[in-house]
Amino acid sequence: MFTGLISDVGEVVSGEERGSVRRLRIACSYPVAGIALGASIACSGPCLTAVATGTAEGRTWFDIDAGAETLERTTLGSWGPGKRINLERSLKLGDELGGHLVSGHVDGMARVTRVTRIGETTRFDIAAPERLARFIAEKGSVALDGTSLTVNTVEGRSFSVLLIPHTLAVTTWGEVREGDALNLEIDTMARYAARLAEFPRAAAVDAGADEGLVL
Repeated sequence: MFTGLISDVGEVVSGEERGSVRRLRIACSYPVAGIALGASIACSGPCLTAVATGTAEGRTWFDIDAGAETLERTTLGSWGPGKRINLERSLKLGDELGGHLVSGHVDGMARVTRVTRIGETTRFDIAAPERLARFIAEKGSVALDGTSLTVNTVEGRSFSVLLIPHTLAVTTWGEVREGDALNLEIDTMARYAARLAEFPRAAAVDAGADEGLVL
């Protein structure tokens, strides 16, 4: 699990195709001793596994393997050397939960439709995939490229977020432009609420009676 609070900005330094798997090497500022093989690291949204680690030219690096599902559902398939990505280490028991609970399981790709400066903040208007739009609510939470954000407005399948200068400075959001694709993870609570709403109360009562349960 993650919180959507970015702790480092990494850089893709190399990529290699290995059949249906793509291996990427990512440089970061985390201490190499702190990245165990098999550790989970959120890389601009997707939760990926460190399969090798090391240091080069004064920087830590770790390798990840991405399978077909990840390449199809996320922006990872377009990452090449020089691509900067938001990084977050997995949440530990006792850590401060400053964002919202994020699983690192990307639901799909959204697209930036407009970028507008509003005083000291920057507004990003974003189009969500049709199948995911119903999970996004005004003042609710979303994770975009791994960043926990509050939804500002919603209209149809479009929504907006407002970012302060600090967020722009310590994440890759300062580089986001109109037309860019973003990894979108909907809020876990919204996911389960929608799933429960698919089953009428009457059906639940009938099922409980059949099994001898008291609801």
